Parts: sequence; structure tokens; C-alpha cells
Amino acid sequence: MATAHKYIFVVGGVMSGVGKGVASSSIGMILKSYGYKVTALKIDPYINVDAGTMNPTEHGEVFVLKDGLETDQDMGNYERFLDISLTGTNYMTTGSVYLEVIKKERALHYRGRNVEVVPDIPLEVIDRIERAANFADADVTLIEVGGTVGEYQNILFLEAARMMKSKHPDSVAVVMVSYLPVPGSIGEMKTKPTQYAVRTLNSAGVFADIILARAPVAIDDKRKEKIARFCNVRPEHVISAPDVESIYDVPLNFEKEKLGKKLLTVLGMKTKKKSDMSKWKSFVKKVHSPKKEIKIAVIGKYFATGSFVLADSYLSVIEALKYASFHAGAKPILTWLDAEDFEKDKKKLAQLSRYDGILVPGGFGTRGVEGIINVVEYARKHKIPYFGICYGMQLMVVEYARNVVGLRGAHTAEVNPKSPHVVVDIMSEQKKKLAMGDYGGSMRLGEFPAYLKGGTIARKAYKKEMVQERHRHRYEVNPDYVAEISKAGLIFSGVSPDEKLMEIAELPEKQHPFFLGTQFHPEFTAHPLTSQPLFDAFIKAATRKKN
Repeated sequence: MATAHKYIFVVGGVMSGVGKGVASSSIGMILKSYGYKVTALKIDPYINVDAGTMNPTEHGEVFVLKDGLETDQDMGNYERFLDISLTGTNYMTTGSVYLEVIKKERALHYRGRNVEVVPDIPLEVIDRIERAANFADADVTLIEVGGTVGEYQNILFLEAARMMKSKHPDSVAVVMVSYLPVPGSIGEMKTKPTQYAVRTLNSAGVFADIILARAPVAIDDKRKEKIARFCNVRPEHVISAPDVESIYDVPLNFEKEKLGKKLLTVLGMKTKKKSDMSKWKSFVKKVHSPKKEIKIAVIGKYFATGSFVLADSYLSVIEALKYASFHAGAKPILTWLDAEDFEKDKKKLAQLSRYDGILVPGGFGTRGVEGIINVVEYARKHKIPYFGICYGMQLMVVEYARNVVGLRGAHTAEVNPKSPHVVVDIMSEQKKKLAMGDYGGSMRLGEFPAYLKGGTIARKAYKKEMVQERHRHRYEVNPDYVAEISKAGLIFSGVSPDEKLMEIAELPEKQHPFFLGTQFHPEFTAHPLTSQPLFDAFIKAATRKKN
């Protein structure tokens, strides 16, 4: 193992979903503020090779990296907090690790010896971690292990951490994020679940250096001392991590307890320079002091999960809307509206007039499609700022083809391949894959260039001729209909270098304040300190409508 690099494992204690990703991102951002180069990895314990085939309502958003790998949404947190772009080197799953070991065995990489789950799987994990550290030339590499320490699936990843720490104890730190509940019937913060979690971690031969005490409220000194006593850490290494108004407060809260310096001490690293988080503090100030409110309707189909609404399905879209709003001095009020409601009862469309803007994010399948098309028509006719992403652009083209161009029955092949006018069709190179039942990685994935036409909303927003944005889709605007649709007034303002693929569609500003769709996913490149240009333009248009 290369000892020039330092490594921090972030593991979960009692329950998942309490903020390991945000904690990892915050730690990385803090260390970066001290002048260190930081990268981050996510280890997901499922057998899926990547996150591409999983339902968003089950696992949350699928985040696409610039090289096209479909990953867990925490990769988006890393990119946003660290203000960097990551690649597939920074992500692994149980499935991808096993697949690689099996491929190596078939290729005689192990020279005919017996290949075992231990140590070969943990060694492959370690190899991937070191590869990511070297690729980024990072001083510190953060490794978040998904789920909790008590899950059977994580044993091999904890073994990798144990092996790394035993070989180079001064180069590896372990941070546990554990939840301390405050049962309503008791009214007292309980430390016992964290004690059990730490013992479970210890049973794998791994010992926490820092415990992040997640709780509804700040942890007091008495409980810090109790956790320290029973979990074999110093009291000052128990860091309070209470619920906060915004996840962007988390790094600032951690620094109040000098988490950055404590981690540097554990790793035997010196403070390069005084921490500079001035830009982040300025952004957080905007988060907490908006001067107005912007009402945005998000029309989607991945909200319902039992009796709950799962906004995580569109996490990057939500954050991108927030960044643009905060930088415009506004607080976004997002309302989740189910697309199916607007195909059952058209009278409900009238409620859309109360919103300052409408956004239709990406999606797949036939459910709710006619409802979205009805929403697009309403937004176009009533001049409500409309932003369509991926499927939101494709259905925008379908609506325009039907109701303006006059192509009766126009549709996307995804919904009706027998339509008399298939204005959105599957990419030809993908048809063979789908015919063979190969759905994993069967899309246009990752970063691609697009050229922007002068005098358009898109060109005005980006302020440059060529942009690089990330894609995740199988269908494109059918080139056979581009001339006819363009003649009717819809501008394809962004196109691929060979002009075969339509990347952005819009109406001129003189016809509509903002009626624009993108085939790509601009939300993936929106960061807190550098909000995405098209989201900025959409929020500005929504602000003008409000005024």
C-alpha cells in the first residue's frame, strides 16, 4: 500500500440513511479547506454491478458520472461538496468486485492458485481504493461503506479496512456515523445502540477513531464521556452531529468541534494552512437569508413509496433548483405533483397557474405520460416557465408535434412504437442490445459535447458555443422530423457536433418567457458554489413571472 496517501473509512452505526454521504462529503470539504487534495469513494454492498437497473423509489436517484458509470446518489454529494468531477474509479459494488475477481481468475491472473473469498475479495477492494487515490493524486481518500457495520454484506469491506489499517496504522482512520435516538416516551438520548454498533465493528477487527453522534439535538458532555468510556475513543473524538436546517450547515458544525484538525492528528498530518471556508460560509448565508419565495411545481412519477413521498428519486434536480434559487436570493418552495393526476382530470391543470415555474425531470416507462403532455401544453399556452429534462424534453417535443405541427398521434417509441409519427425514437445502436435483453448500460451514458446556436436562451445562459453535459437515455428526437418541427417554430438550440442529435429544444423568448428542454441531465453538474446555467435561467424566468 502506498503510504504517501492517507485513507479515511466512513462506516454506519445503528441505521442507514442518517447522513454518511453528507458526513463523508463534509469531511472531504473540510480537509480540502486546509489545502489538501481530496478524493472520495463509495462502496455499495449490493450484488448489482452498478446502480443503473434499480428502481429510484427503492434506492433513490441514479447519479451518472462523466465517464458514464451509473452510481449511488452519494457520488453526487461528493461532487457537489468537493466541487470536483469523479469517475468510475471512485465507485464499487459487491457485484463489480466479484465480477472483476472472476474475470481475473478466468484470465489466469492468479496463475492457477486457489482463489478465495478471503483474502482475494478484500485485496481487490484495497486495489481499487489505492487505484482511485493514485488516479486523483490525492493526499486523503475518503471511503464510505454503504449500509451499517452490522450487515452481513459489509464483512468483506470491513476486512479490507482492517487489512489496510493493520499494515499502515498511521495512514488509515475510521469514522463511525451512529444515530443516538431520543425516544419520545423516555425523553432521554440513548447511547446503547451506538455501543452495540461499535462492538460489532470491533468484532470485525476494526476500531473507530472518531464517532459522529447523529441525533435530533446536540449531544451533551455527559453522553460524550459515556460513549468514550464504552467505545474506547477519546471524549473529544465524539463529535456532535445534530439535525440541522440545511445539509450545507454540516461542514460548519463539524468545524466548530475542530473535526478537521482532529482527523489530521489521527493521520499524523500537519495543518498546511489555516482553513478557508469563506466561500462556503457565503453560500450558507444565502441559504438562510432568502429575500423572496419561488414556487416550483415538479411533475414526476417516482414519488410514491407506500404512504411516503420519496424526493430522493430526484435529488440532484432538487439541489440544482436550490442552488439557482439561493444565488437569486430566493427560497424555492417545491411542490410534488403526480403526473397521473393530470391525465385523469384535465380540470386539475388550472392549479398550475399558481406556480412560478414547472419542471418535468427524467423518467422511464408509460405511466403518467399523457398527464405530462397535458402539463406541457398548459405551460406552453399559459406562458408558465417550463423546464423539461430528458423525458421532459422528449414529451415536450411530442406535445409540440401533436398540437402545433399537427402530427396527429405523434408519440415516443417508448410508449407507442406503432404511432403514425414516432417523433422520439430509440437509438439505433441500442436496439440490438435490448433485443438480447441486455438492459444494463444500454443507454447513452456520460458526458457528451453539444454546440449551441446563437441568439437562443441556451446560448445566452451558458455564454459559450460548446458545452459538455451528462446523458442517461435510450431515446432521441427522431431526425426525420427535425426539419418539420423546426419549421413550425421549435428551435433545436443545442445539437451534437455531427448535428444528428438534438440536445436542447426551446421556444424563442419573444414567444414564451422560458419553454426549454434538454436531452441531457444538467442537474448532474450543478454545484453549490457554481450553480448550473440553465437552472439559473429557469429560476430567473420564474422570478420574472412572480413579479
